[in-house]
Amino acid sequence: MADETPQDGPQDVPQDGRIRDKLIATKEQWAREGRGLTGETADPARDRLPPGQRLVETWPVLDLGIVPRVSEANWTLAVDGLVDTPVTWSWADLQAQPRERVVSDIHCVTTWSRYDNQWEGVSTRHLLSVVQPRPEARFVLCHSSDGYTTNLPLEAFAAEDALLATGWEGQPISRDHGGPVRVVVPKLYFWKSAKWVKRIEFLAEDRRGYWEVRGYHNDADPWREERYSE
Repeated sequence: MADETPQDGPQDVPQDGRIRDKLIATKEQWAREGRGLTGETADPARDRLPPGQRLVETWPVLDLGIVPRVSEANWTLAVDGLVDTPVTWSWADLQAQPRERVVSDIHCVTTWSRYDNQWEGVSTRHLLSVVQPRPEARFVLCHSSDGYTTNLPLEAFAAEDALLATGWEGQPISRDHGGPVRVVVPKLYFWKSAKWVKRIEFLAEDRRGYWEVRGYHNDADPWREERYSE
């Protein structure tokens, strides 16, 4: 199944950097080797740290090598597919929506976790109330301005702590971390939280994203240690 990669098609915002082919090949090798797997599971109701994770205090920067020059002035978000009310929001439109503050943890597939991140943004549940997904919509595909994609079941996207995040720790999310707007879905490994989000597409059938077609698990539950595809 094809995915949208950073090399495919024209980009709508300027891009800095280039694809780090060696890094991507290394992460594909990790998937083949099962790097970091412990074979354990945990209960999120009891265990805060998922299997194989270690705590960090910083927020490491991870990307494919391309950093889009997205600003508040040129940011837009298209929400379309199987919805009754498609929208295209500008930054001003986003700022006009109700704001939420959420505290949640980050769990990265590269084995680090960071506790108690303070986020601010627009809840995905509010977005759903605006666009009204059709009954046949069961999946979401997030598209980023660097060409990255990642897929989610609708119920994961609609989690109570999921956000279109614009702020982190009381400050705007930096460009390196996906600002001005990134998706945050805390209950899944963090590659599911797309940086520089520009489009959210609602689908009847699942369509795997950038890492999912490169050996990474489709569901990405950290407590089941769903790092890689079987």
